[in-house]
Amino acid sequence: MASTMFDVKVDRQDPQALHDQVAGEIRRAIAEGEAGLGERLPLAKDMAAVLGVNKNTVLRALHILREEGLLDFQRGRGITVAGTPQRGVVTKRVRELVEFCRTQGYQRDDIIQIIKGLP
Repeated sequence: MASTMFDVKVDRQDPQALHDQVAGEIRRAIAEGEAGLGERLPLAKDMAAVLGVNKNTVLRALHILREEGLLDFQRGRGITVAGTPQRGVVTKRVRELVEFCRTQGYQRDDIIQIIKGLP
């Protein structure tokens, strides 16, 4: 797998949190094809050095993108691109739906049966 280093920029004057800026730039890079499906991202410490931010800022951004379904973390393989921004949006909405269903008393199996029953 090729390692991808895209042109990620952060603006310290921007009121948006640095980790959100980093996550947004990585989303953009994936959407524009700079980082393709299955490609490995650089190490967090390397991205942090290039950006001039703390490694934990980059890690926080990467974890956000993993939760969105855009990245995959695997021991020994590093962090790879696992999806598209469109899939990330769908994953986020599904998580919101599952959380809502749980507040209504439904369990995972109940939710799956409801979805399977849809046309």
